[in-house]
Amino acid sequence: MKLGKVEFCHFLQIIALFLCLSGMSQAELSRSRSKPYFQAGRPRTKRSWVWNQFFVLEEYMGSDPLYVGKLHSDVDKGDGSIKYILSGEGASSIFIIDENTGDIHATKRLDREEQAYYTLRAQALDRLTNKPVEPESEFVIKIQDINDNEPKFLDGPYTAGVPEMSPVGTSVVQVTATDADDPTYGNSARVVYSILQGQPYFSVEPKTGSYQYNVPESLPVASVVARIKAADADVGPNAEMEYKIVDGDGLGVFKISVDKDTQEGIITIQKELDFEAKTSYTLRIEAANKHVDPRFLSLGPFSDMTTVKIIVEDVDEPPVFSSRLYPMEVSEATQVGNIIGTVTAHDPDSSNSPVRYSIDRNTDLERYFNIDANSGVITTAKSLDRETNAVHNITVLAMESQNPSQIGRGYVAITILDINDNAPEFAMDYETTVCENAQPGQIIQKISAVDKDEPSNGHQFYFSLTADAANNHNFSLKDNKDNTASVLTRRNGFRRQEQSVYYLPIFIVDSGSPSLSSTNTLTIRVCDCDADGIAQTCNAEAYILPAGLSTGALIAILACVLTLLVLVLLIVTMRRRKKEPLIFDEERDIRENIVRYDDEGGGEEDTEAFDMAALRNLNVIRDTKTRRDVTPEIQFLSRPTFKSIPDNVIFREFIWERLKEADIDPCAPPYDSLQTYAFEGNGSVAESLSSLDSISSNSDQNYDYLSDWGPRFKRLADMYGTGQEGLYS
Repeated sequence: MKLGKVEFCHFLQIIALFLCLSGMSQAELSRSRSKPYFQAGRPRTKRSWVWNQFFVLEEYMGSDPLYVGKLHSDVDKGDGSIKYILSGEGASSIFIIDENTGDIHATKRLDREEQAYYTLRAQALDRLTNKPVEPESEFVIKIQDINDNEPKFLDGPYTAGVPEMSPVGTSVVQVTATDADDPTYGNSARVVYSILQGQPYFSVEPKTGSYQYNVPESLPVASVVARIKAADADVGPNAEMEYKIVDGDGLGVFKISVDKDTQEGIITIQKELDFEAKTSYTLRIEAANKHVDPRFLSLGPFSDMTTVKIIVEDVDEPPVFSSRLYPMEVSEATQVGNIIGTVTAHDPDSSNSPVRYSIDRNTDLERYFNIDANSGVITTAKSLDRETNAVHNITVLAMESQNPSQIGRGYVAITILDINDNAPEFAMDYETTVCENAQPGQIIQKISAVDKDEPSNGHQFYFSLTADAANNHNFSLKDNKDNTASVLTRRNGFRRQEQSVYYLPIFIVDSGSPSLSSTNTLTIRVCDCDADGIAQTCNAEAYILPAGLSTGALIAILACVLTLLVLVLLIVTMRRRKKEPLIFDEERDIRENIVRYDDEGGGEEDTEAFDMAALRNLNVIRDTKTRRDVTPEIQFLSRPTFKSIPDNVIFREFIWERLKEADIDPCAPPYDSLQTYAFEGNGSVAESLSSLDSISSNSDQNYDYLSDWGPRFKRLADMYGTGQEGLYS
């Protein structure tokens, strides 16, 4: 779809008429094409001149429809075979088209402030077939603005105050007026500010009125002060902006960067603000297109300028110390109450409030220091010890008297100077040995010393033996003059059995003023060493063994003893496994618990456990028994079994057998006391003397297992030797 040549010329005439009516020059038209620009109070929108657009003047008051433009197709031969139709926003209701000629007219009065443009679609159809002869074409009808709106203060009326004696240039209030007219067309929306009353005391920025920001002086560095934006109707890369501060007294204090997402200019602080030093800054900022088509460079600069004023507001600030860090020194020998140093702070506000000082006790838990609340003089509060704490880092607080919530902090580093108040001592716990075969003059230990003090020229130690040890015949000491000393032997032939440990007192002196000394004892152990002088054993108890018995022989003897013990244990274990109990498990009870007394001649204190099974049934075959109080080394032959014989004979035989075993046993102890054997047989007239079967006994215990023996016995002597009183049941 194209415009005819005649219609195009007619269209240009209409445009020229509109330009004359609006008072817009050709230069202004060129500058308005792709240029970003600022508007006071709100961003402006940009209008571009596009040849597929039609323009119609707003607020048309005529009675006839207003001619907008003409559409024409190249396939239209003028024979009436082509018809034009219109669709889209306002089609048929606001805009109509002559289907034969393609002329477009507006039938209603238009208001740009209600709707700035309309998007429509046009199509050329074959009149006979009603089919399109060209693709559908879209175009825009923009409403041309006229100056029919006055500026308005949307936030008025304004109320402001200013302190008396304020300096010239102090910002009082910021006002903003807006105009509903098109800011991109002519000067209809351009706002100029002026003061009608109040001169010469007050003035207003005539062009900007707006772009003024108030910033507290306490705002940290890198904080955002303001965000400004230059409007550009382009989209994508064509709308990308670049901002820079080109002039003003805020150069170096502020900087501006671009937000790539919103294309806003972001103003941030580069240096700390100080209301007492400067109350306001003025910045001249330029916005320019980042990408400019070279074909349009002749149309003018693609940039715009604006002014930004930044007002610094006073803030009640905490006191400020004259120095961020106060280094101080004091000797650890200083007296309590001595002055160490002074700190000073002041109120940076114009009020210059008095300041009071205190120490943050979280940094001085032991309360080593005090500070005068008014003067800031720091003194010692208790004795100092460099070896405990060489440097004290404390925080001093400065508080405004008129506003205690405003607190400043200063830092003090107090270095404690050293004095010689610690004696030297061994650097470590030495484990010194001397070989039995050591030769005279042999070095057995090299010693060094340490001192908690730190003299400025370094340590110098002197070593010697104490007076009472200087003439000893065993060891000597050599000072190496390098803060070390060597211990040497003075003789040979050290023997552990004669003396296994020597104590050597060593005297150490430092080079302080006055010098300090200490006596440290070196313990020297005598050891058996190999051919290389390496200690093998330092145990003096080894010499208790008979002379002439070597270490190898001792090891062999111990091995033999250990082997014999293992064999004995195996034999005992095997013998015990072969035994079978003569009674049932359920019959085991406290009647078999025998108490053994091993003390010689102790009577009841020297009993021995005895197997009762043999007494319960002596008519059965009896196994060979061994002594329980000694380890058997000789196994005896089994004795002949007993047959059924009278009770008294049984007991007599039994006792004599036990006596024989004890007499011929070479491992039995030499018991010398008389052993009494008492028993009761079947024919006892007195019957049982035991209370086990007494009528008056309240025991429920069953003693039937003794019924085969006749009357109960009270006491049975131990069978293993003299000196044992007997067995109690």
